[in-house]
Amino acid sequence: MRFSFLFAMAFVFITGLSGCATYSVTTQSLAGQFANVGIEKKEAPFFFYKAVYGNQLTEIRCLDKKGNEKTLPVTNHTGIRITKADNSKVTFYFDTLILQDSSITGSKSHFFKAPVKIYFNEITKIELQK
Repeated sequence: MRFSFLFAMAFVFITGLSGCATYSVTTQSLAGQFANVGIEKKEAPFFFYKAVYGNQLTEIRCLDKKGNEKTLPVTNHTGIRITKADNSKVTFYFDTLILQDSSITGSKSHFFKAPVKIYFNEITKIELQK
C-alpha cells in the first residue's frame, strides 16, 4: 500500500516537471505564415468515417517565453490554445487549423469533426504547445 502511494506521488511530481513548452504567435504573424498554405484532408483511422481537414504547414515561426524567435515542427501532436476577449480559452490541434477570411477554424479531434470557429477580433492571445 505504501509503495503504491509513493509511486503515485513520484509519478505526479515527475509529470508536473515535464510540462510542455509554450510558445506564442500573433494573429498577424499567423496570417502571414498561412498566406500560401493549402488545405489537405487528414486521414482518419480505419473505422472513423468523418474526414478532418487541415493545413499543410510543416513548421511555424513563434516566440518563446523570452521573446526569442523559434521555428517549431508541426506534428499531429502540436496544440494551439487561443484566449478570447472574454478570457475563455479554446484548445485544438494546430494541424487542423484553417484560416478563412477573418476567422480561424480547427478541430478538437483527428478522428472526427469537432469544429471550433473563432473570429480574429475575438482573439487576445495565441499559444502553441509541442
